[in-house]
Amino acid sequence: MVVVTEQSMRAVLVTGASTGIGAATVAELVSRGFRVWAGVRGEDAAARLADEHGDSVRVLRLDVTDAAAVAAAGEQVTAAGPLHGLVNNAGVALPGPLEFLPVAAVREQLEVNLLGQLAVTQAMLPALRAAAGRIVMVGSIGGRIAAPMLGAYHASKFGLVGLTDTLRAELAPWHIRVILIEPGAIATPIWSRGAANADQLEGQLPAKARDLYAGQIAQARKNATRSARNGLPPAAVAAVVARALTTPRPRPRYLVGRDAQVASVIARLPYRLRYRLTAARG
Repeated sequence: MVVVTEQSMRAVLVTGASTGIGAATVAELVSRGFRVWAGVRGEDAAARLADEHGDSVRVLRLDVTDAAAVAAAGEQVTAAGPLHGLVNNAGVALPGPLEFLPVAAVREQLEVNLLGQLAVTQAMLPALRAAAGRIVMVGSIGGRIAAPMLGAYHASKFGLVGLTDTLRAELAPWHIRVILIEPGAIATPIWSRGAANADQLEGQLPAKARDLYAGQIAQARKNATRSARNGLPPAAVAAVVARALTTPRPRPRYLVGRDAQVASVIARLPYRLRYRLTAARG
């Protein structure tokens, strides 16, 4: 028997819901009685979520970089009633040395990880304002501290910090809370997809790039493999997202994972010391 509570009448939209943190967040919110809009790009993911969660989930075919799709999603969600939460989770990692990384790859990462988050937020704000809802941005500890080979990813996540802080300030008069989640390494498909993207991008790099950055590329691959193997499960982040959506007085930021805690300390060190610790080794 399903117990009907006040939360069962509340709706939350989760983007990037097909795998990883997004899928875990959908499952966590459904278990707490929320009605969930799950934004996905592919038909397979849409069918799987519908099979797993039934009527508790309404699947939206949503590419956050497609202006028409975002606008249509905004109209559909707003027509259904107040939105009590938006979880901006969609993201991608396209690694490579900034000296040679194609600008198109950088632009794609900014479109998905940063501009897409703003576009979805803009589209959902009428429904959020009707409920004095909350916006949860799934950022990264990579928005506080940068490392080699992930420059475009870091640029997007540093940008998301500024976007989140500004939205928090601007939306305060309507009591719309804006919360940033900053996970460390999480065992999600982003690492395997990142490796595949790295293979594709590396094939486009000139021989000089491979010669100059071979050591850094190899180290970045090792780091990604270690994160995929040892990272926290996505459910750990999903639990924090749910807390941010439900606690009476949410914190502006939540770190997730011991590595994120350590990195946050490094991020507060004097600049010269921080740069020595994060610099690539020759």
